[in-house]
Amino acid sequence: MPPAKKRARSYDSAKIRAAVLAQFGNVRAAVGRLTPEQLASPSGLGEWRVRELAAHLCMAVESVNLYIEQIEQIEQIEQEGRTRDRDRDRRGEPVTLATWPFATAAHAGAISGSVTEYAASAAPDELFARTAARIEALLPGADDDRVVAMRLGAMRLGDYLVTRTVELIVHTDDLNRAAGLAVPFDRQALAACTRVLADALAVKAPGSATEVRVPPYAVVQCVAGPRHTRGTPPNVVETDPLTWIRLATGRTDWRTEIDAARVGASGERADLGGLLPLMG
Repeated sequence: MPPAKKRARSYDSAKIRAAVLAQFGNVRAAVGRLTPEQLASPSGLGEWRVRELAAHLCMAVESVNLYIEQIEQIEQIEQEGRTRDRDRDRRGEPVTLATWPFATAAHAGAISGSVTEYAASAAPDELFARTAARIEALLPGADDDRVVAMRLGAMRLGDYLVTRTVELIVHTDDLNRAAGLAVPFDRQALAACTRVLADALAVKAPGSATEVRVPPYAVVQCVAGPRHTRGTPPNVVETDPLTWIRLATGRTDWRTEIDAARVGASGERADLGGLLPLMG
């Protein structure tokens, strides 16, 4: 009998919405205190300065506003009974939370160009203030089940909001390291980010031979091999959420974290170095 298909993880909509707003607020407060010298310093992400990194963090949430407005426009067309292009909100292959981490790399160049243009359009304070006002007005009435047409393909708005926790947490960590800050991580946002990336590993390396633990937020089984049914798994990987997120996004590498004892790995199938990163 083939193994049962694993059910996709579900997320509490209210918690995700609150987490996105909370982490965006944390970042907004920190960016508002950056000096011109800090904004002009290298971000550690290619040619971006901290100014571009901050703009990217703002765009992560501004994109939600744009997609909600897209939904509202489609709803208006539907209510008026006008003909619309049925592909406008079904563009490309459907994107789920399981496939989203692997779909982003192909669009990195286009995203980078958009960020540079966005960063040059206004001062960081103005960008964040404008986005904050818009999402506070738009998000409460938005329907999670409506489909939006992204650059990557079609995706439920509720799932897209979950991906915003990944963008916000990953790049808040980048901002902290680049500008010497200590922007706090909202607990719910950190949890969702950790789980999305842990689930992506299980998609990339399906199986049950290895158990990956990222306490207190995630445990997944992955890697083909003998199936474990009871007792202590023979292959175990364990690390903390921030180290896991950095590994999954290529901010650090497997050997560095093993040598620093920030990752514990036991068993012949516990070396994940060849599977990481999951997204860049």
